[in-house]
Amino acid sequence: MIGVIVLGIAWILASRIPAPVADASAPSSPQVGFAAPDFTLDTLDGGTITLFELRGQPVLINLWASWCPPCRAEMPALDEVYRKYRDEGFVVLAVNTTYQDSIDGARDFARAYDLSFPIPLDRDGAVSQRYRLQALPTSYFVGRDGVIRDIVIGGPMSEALIASKVEGLLAEEDR
Repeated sequence: MIGVIVLGIAWILASRIPAPVADASAPSSPQVGFAAPDFTLDTLDGGTITLFELRGQPVLINLWASWCPPCRAEMPALDEVYRKYRDEGFVVLAVNTTYQDSIDGARDFARAYDLSFPIPLDRDGAVSQRYRLQALPTSYFVGRDGVIRDIVIGGPMSEALIASKVEGLLAEEDR
């Protein structure tokens, strides 16, 4: 019983939102029907990616960590859907919450799962703060116009669920 309590406390501490996020003056949560907050992050492969520059393409923003069991469970499905639809312009930004993970953990995870999409690194928690991260994983499905169409908090998402949401984004005309 004590072991379960200790593990529970460790989980809460490991997955908590950075202190600035809890500030009441922080912006409201991103919502369906509103523009996805822009960000620019370094990527695991040494590049840089800016969300705004992907305008015109449907995007799935997935916030995750290498130690998160539901994140680990859904990554193969995310990668499979990405591989299936990337030629149609679909983009996955698997934003690693590096402030509560590590670059080595993210790199090892990406290699182990042979991930083919960009992995931006949220080193200081700024993106998690802007997106008001509450749980890992959290996914934002963003239309070609940069507007959030759906949000899935928690996981793991199935390949069928991800594909159905992506197909909906791909079917939309650029608004």
